Amino acid sequence: MAGECKDEGCPVDSVLKKISGPWTTHILWLLRTHGILRFGELRKLLPDISPKMLTDRLKRLEADGLVARDYQPTIPPTVSYSLTKRGVQLKAMLDALGDVAIRWRAEDAGEAPALALQKRGSAKASRQASSAIGSNTPRASSSARSLPSATPK
Repeated sequence: MAGECKDEGCPVDSVLKKISGPWTTHILWLLRTHGILRFGELRKLLPDISPKMLTDRLKRLEADGLVARDYQPTIPPTVSYSLTKRGVQLKAMLDALGDVAIRWRAEDAGEAPALALQKRGSAKASRQASSAIGSNTPRASSSARSLPSATPK
């Protein structure tokens, strides 16, 4: 990567600019863990976000090619959001950032980092097992659980 950061700037900066901003990583995290979500489902999973902010973030993520918006002209209209192929490519990075966030949170709380990562590993294995059983496009249930956010609110 050292030779790649000469004239165009650091390539990591362009990716970080696309995923930075309030709520952005949390939205990506939710779409990564839950699959396709409707606007109302995202609102329930993010109770502290305003509808305007959620709309703005989703439009930006769509413009950056990370989120796909599917509009169905039903009555009432059905709009759902999912990760694009490019958004799915962020999976490993989001997982790695999630591990770092959990480790740092544990260190700041005086907890053993290994214990925090062990807890995350159990939750991760559970998610993988449920996604292997379900379809490729899992739906969020109405009783959605709270997930850690890599972005402060």
